[in-house]
Amino acid sequence: MESRFYLGSILIYCTLLLFLVTIDGASYGTHKRGISSVFSLFNLKEKSKFWNEAVIRRDFGDLETSISDKVGVANYTKAGNIASYLKLSEVDSMYLPVPVNFIFIGFEGNGNREFKLRVEELQRWFTKIDHIFEHTRVPHISGAFTQLYKNIDDKVQQHQLPIISHINYNFSVHAIQMGGKVSSVFERAIKILARRENVSDTRDGSDAIWQVDVDMMDVLFTSLVDYLQLESAYNLFILNPKPDNKKAKYGRGLSDSEINFIKENKSLQGKINEAGSVPQKFPDLFKSKRPLYEKNPMAKFAWTITEDTDTVEWYNLCLDALNNLEKLYQTKDTADTIQIKVMELLNGKNVDLKLLLEKELKSGDFRGLHAECLTDTWIGKDRWAFIDLSAGPFSWGPAVGGEGVRTELSLPNVERTIGAVEEISENEAEDRLQDAIQERFSVFGDNDHQAIDILLAEIDIYELFAFKHCKGRKVKLALCEELDARMTDMKSELQSFQDEEYDESHRRKAVEALKRMENWNLFSDPNEPFQNYTVARDTFLAHLGATLWGSMRHIISPSIADGAYHYYERISFQLFLITPQKVRHIKQLPVDLQALQDGLSSLLLPSQKIIFSPYMLPLSEDPALAMAFSVARRAAAVPLLLVNGTYRKTVSSYLDSSILQHQLRRLNEHQSLKGSHAHSRSTLEIPIFWFIHGDPLLVDKHYQAKALSDMVIVVQSEESSWESNLQCNGQSLLWDLRRPIKAALAATSEHLAGLLPLHLVYSQAHEMAVEDWIWSVGCNPLSITSPGWHISRFQSDTIARSYIITSLEESIQLVNFAVRLLTKQHTSDQTYKLFRSQERELVNKYNYVVSLWRRIASVTGELRYVDAMRLLYTLEDASNEFFHYVNETKALLHPINCTKERRVQVEFDMTTIPAFLIVLGILWLVLRPRRAKPKIN
Repeated sequence: MESRFYLGSILIYCTLLLFLVTIDGASYGTHKRGISSVFSLFNLKEKSKFWNEAVIRRDFGDLETSISDKVGVANYTKAGNIASYLKLSEVDSMYLPVPVNFIFIGFEGNGNREFKLRVEELQRWFTKIDHIFEHTRVPHISGAFTQLYKNIDDKVQQHQLPIISHINYNFSVHAIQMGGKVSSVFERAIKILARRENVSDTRDGSDAIWQVDVDMMDVLFTSLVDYLQLESAYNLFILNPKPDNKKAKYGRGLSDSEINFIKENKSLQGKINEAGSVPQKFPDLFKSKRPLYEKNPMAKFAWTITEDTDTVEWYNLCLDALNNLEKLYQTKDTADTIQIKVMELLNGKNVDLKLLLEKELKSGDFRGLHAECLTDTWIGKDRWAFIDLSAGPFSWGPAVGGEGVRTELSLPNVERTIGAVEEISENEAEDRLQDAIQERFSVFGDNDHQAIDILLAEIDIYELFAFKHCKGRKVKLALCEELDARMTDMKSELQSFQDEEYDESHRRKAVEALKRMENWNLFSDPNEPFQNYTVARDTFLAHLGATLWGSMRHIISPSIADGAYHYYERISFQLFLITPQKVRHIKQLPVDLQALQDGLSSLLLPSQKIIFSPYMLPLSEDPALAMAFSVARRAAAVPLLLVNGTYRKTVSSYLDSSILQHQLRRLNEHQSLKGSHAHSRSTLEIPIFWFIHGDPLLVDKHYQAKALSDMVIVVQSEESSWESNLQCNGQSLLWDLRRPIKAALAATSEHLAGLLPLHLVYSQAHEMAVEDWIWSVGCNPLSITSPGWHISRFQSDTIARSYIITSLEESIQLVNFAVRLLTKQHTSDQTYKLFRSQERELVNKYNYVVSLWRRIASVTGELRYVDAMRLLYTLEDASNEFFHYVNETKALLHPINCTKERRVQVEFDMTTIPAFLIVLGILWLVLRPRRAKPKIN
């Protein structure tokens, strides 16, 4: 009985809860995630500050006002999450300023075709250049058989950093027009420094090809930049010199005819070997300086016209040096001129040419000495490059199957545009009119013709002549005025044909001709002045603007290889020289270790230190390494179509980089290839495997060196003139496989900082790398037109920016992740006081990170990359501290968020009491106690 009553009580209690009670759990609900506002760390709108101060969170002291706790709690809970309360958003983009000077020489009206640039034209066209674009990365290719960086399988790509970076370049373009004195210096230098490419060619004028010594031109450009103190910006010279009837082409070293002349002239070789050093032909042009401006304008577009007084001192120095040089060359024959040039190379600053000449002169065979490609563009060793719009024509790039190759039409040309619409003289106009008359009336023959037909033919001639030579001229021809008067007389003659004495066909022809002439305004049209000339100028300027935009994309801020490239204080190059047989000493190997070490040192920044450790590994004494080499070696039938149209199939031997990398990794696990320096935060170890082989050997069929994720592979063989798949000006480019230093430095720079060949850049439109070979010039490891391997300041700055952008990118990613954590951390009354104890330090750490971003961007804009390097470790530590503090704050608030306060709320209304009574009645009937029946035995 008692158990039944207890069971009934429980049932009543549950029923009451089912019908009468509403439970409201006061747990934290799920809030919508705050949408991150997309903003930039730099405000680039016009009439605004370069840096947006709103990015930096206001000082914590501003928060400590007289606001009551109730108001503070209300603001805190109303924000919804901590990120919204602190007004923190994810960073979408950051801008690095890049100062650029476009220096125009020969555009003041005294250059080629007397072309003169006007400031309104430059503003109209050059402000159309995209001054802001993202830093981009080129994804790595999968597999060894895909050439360059073309076909990319994004399905298997895992990018450490985004292909389209958070970092944007903000170019401030400053156009500078030089005066007539500067133009005259360069015109005279081109004339004096030009020598015949073919020493046996005695033709004069434009029939011969003239090679301009680009090393001497280097002195002029460098001195002008230094004199005007333009070193704190990237300088691109655009030349339009007045031609002196010579086809000028720029190049280093000796031409093929000069090399053959030395090879066949043993007495000249003896004179060169016996001669000492030659004195410097150019004086020191760097003593005097006259700054063009105190600081780069840092505007979207600025325009400056220099006066002759700004450069008069530089002009006098250069003119004296050129006059002395002209006297030196005037009385020399071919042998003496070549001897002087060779001695200049042997005593010059080009280490690669000096070493090559010394070795070839010593051997006497000259097999590895090849003429370099002649170009009209050049990238200097400092922060300057130039284009000569009057030189050419030129072509270079892949011989077959390439895209973006350099052709005759790749660069704007004054002759083809402005020269094509150049106005003819009075005498030329009369001659052309007579030619047109003779050609038109030659169809009449000796037969009699009606007067109306002769008159209509005359109208046709004048109409065609007027459209070609009278309409749209800057200066009106007197002949056009005479034709205008003649057309008036012809109208009177045509009106006379309307008399009834002429037949119907004559009257109809005269009426049609008069209607046709009523719509003419051929000889004086004030509404369209200089139309043809203006269209030609606009076409030229549009092409020039596109070319200059390409220079910014390829040489100033190029794309880099996909990956994260960090700054290290020390770079340890572990050079493994792998030979078939053992030699007595490492210096007996056919590798110039000193030149290689100097080249590797040029890849480092001034604040970095090099550790160079060469090792010799003979395959005969290391079976495992010999097996790895044999497994990776392959042969391929490579079809080759030469520039002369000849088809050839060659069988080339190569190393498969993927297989070789896998085999070398296995050897490294057993410590057989371990270097002497381990990886750390301050030291980066780069293993370079240098395979020395007798027969021609390449990497992945097309390369002399290849950069991999954890090593660099270089191959060297004994072939001195390997015909590559590249061409220049109709000739195949020859590689000296005995000296792969250039290829080794290019591959090492890619492994170290992501540098790519100059013709490659990432295209967002194609979502892949595209090629443009115009800027694959200069004696640097990344060009194809020169075997030189000197790192330009453009490339060293790209290396520094690669380190900076990697640190900024990783810092942005870390800060954005921390902001997302704060976005998920919801606000409530219970967490307010605890969060207030963390708020000050949280805001300070965030502000410190942003201030470091600001300092790095400012220092980078001034091209002070060494100073920026000092801030990278600090930025890394500050970003980690902010991220860790966000995690600590989250962990501190986590127990309160997990504690849920629950309340039981019972609601009563008018239907509650009847429901109670009904339920109680039913329960009473079911569970009421009954009278016990008597037990009958």
